[in-house]
Amino acid sequence: QVQLVESGGGLVQVGGSLRLSCAASGFTLDYYAIGWFRQAPGEEREGILCISSRGEVRHYADAVKGRFTISRDAAKKTVYLQMNSLKQEDTAVYYCAADSVCGTGAWRAFETWGQGTQVTVAS
Repeated sequence: QVQLVESGGGLVQVGGSLRLSCAASGFTLDYYAIGWFRQAPGEEREGILCISSRGEVRHYADAVKGRFTISRDAAKKTVYLQMNSLKQEDTAVYYCAADSVCGTGAWRAFETWGQGTQVTVAS
């Protein structure tokens, strides 16, 4: 069964940090681009960052530049989203998704999704 599983979400104070993990089962993560997306209540799902199978990073959202980074650990078959200097507006459900390429960040282009992990940033 092809599956992505996110973890690492939780409650954090403004200015704090979290690291989200995206682990794959049922397929080889290395061959795919992995994107991180988020969706706040009442908002459209938006792309944040993507890392290609070759390790090239694509930024989708200006709002997180300089604060969020994406990386992959081939040995652990995991992609990470490091989030620093968190703001209240970063509160959302965060998803990882897999596709053949990063593309433009349109979430509907990604085929395989995790279940999401909640990130809440409190003042």
